[in-house]
Amino acid sequence: MDKLVIQGGAPLRGAIAVSGSKNAALPILMASILAEEPITYTNVPRLRDIFTTNKLLAILGCPAEFDGHTVTVTPCDLKPEAPYDLVKTMRASVLCLGPLLARLGEARVALPGGCAIGARPVDLHLTALEKMGATFDLDSGYIQGHCKKLRGAHIHFDFPTVGGTENLLMAATLAEGETVLENVAREPEVVDLANFLIACGAKIEGHGSSIIKVQGVSRLGGCEYRIMPDRIEAGTFMVAAGITGGDLLLTDCPFEELEAVIAKLRDMGLVIEREGARDVRVTHNGHLRARDVTTRPFPGFPTDMQAQIMALMTIASGAGVVEETIFENRFMHVPELVRMGADVKLSGHTAVVRGVQRLIGAPVMASDLRASASLVLAGLAAQGETHVQRIYHLDRGYERIEEKLNAVGARITRMPE
Repeated sequence: MDKLVIQGGAPLRGAIAVSGSKNAALPILMASILAEEPITYTNVPRLRDIFTTNKLLAILGCPAEFDGHTVTVTPCDLKPEAPYDLVKTMRASVLCLGPLLARLGEARVALPGGCAIGARPVDLHLTALEKMGATFDLDSGYIQGHCKKLRGAHIHFDFPTVGGTENLLMAATLAEGETVLENVAREPEVVDLANFLIACGAKIEGHGSSIIKVQGVSRLGGCEYRIMPDRIEAGTFMVAAGITGGDLLLTDCPFEELEAVIAKLRDMGLVIEREGARDVRVTHNGHLRARDVTTRPFPGFPTDMQAQIMALMTIASGAGVVEETIFENRFMHVPELVRMGADVKLSGHTAVVRGVQRLIGAPVMASDLRASASLVLAGLAAQGETHVQRIYHLDRGYERIEEKLNAVGARITRMPE
């Protein structure tokens, strides 16, 4: 297992290319199951979760070849079972459920992480698919699904679940008749999935709004498709510019998709401007101000940026309240930031952050993907040396993050723990 050793205090200056989006690539790769012809994906990030997805696709009968940042998937002899050995490492594996039922009429998918069938969010997927004619049993830790043919249905989600929207959207493309999905997730990654399905021949309207309508078709073909850039990676690098007092040009950077993040960072004192069609420059105006942040479904402030903006707030003047409304237990980075000298007080789903003059390097442990990013950011700003342990979380969502940051002035070394 590796760790990152960070020598803090260096302002970051230069250009960083934003990688393709992991959160968009995972469901789009799973949608390969729906197609009857080869598909070529470009701008695919080389991440652990992507390699796991490719292994799963091969087991399901859709062998995938990875060459640079291009993945070619060739659907052939489809099989219905997603084994526990792969599913346990990646919750997104449950996204093969809808496509398998749509193509084969059966699916046997291990419960992700061994969670109970009534636990959010898997039950939302199953309840919605049942309205389309599927039946489910729990068999030795596997979700066993069957249907003669999925039928269009009117489905209202209790809350806008991203995974549930993606699973039902994929299933509906080959269902009989019209499917109406209400109160759906509006995230850009959902829109990217819909755009990909349309490129393969699906009939979809309303993606990006709260209601999506799908007219089922008899088959989907192949295409070549470019994965959207990663808005969370881009947001993380924006914070890196601010927390180090730097000047970064982010190339192939999504802008509209980051509107809520950019608005908050500007309010905190960063200067963020577009340069050309797809580049964004981020600079520090010399004074950071703490602000309140509440996570919301898109187009609100994304929960995946909560830990990173909290790291920035630890050295901003004044105090701010961070409220987490999407996920329970998503403040596990707080004790680690406190170890570095941050002043953060937790109360339920809120954290009060009071800025300090400086952070001090310390050994810290990553608990999840975005917590890992926040600790790297804190380490970049801290005085002295920070050791970020258990970075396998980080490698699930950031492609060569230490190489990208070192190229613009960071001092980060990857080494065995």
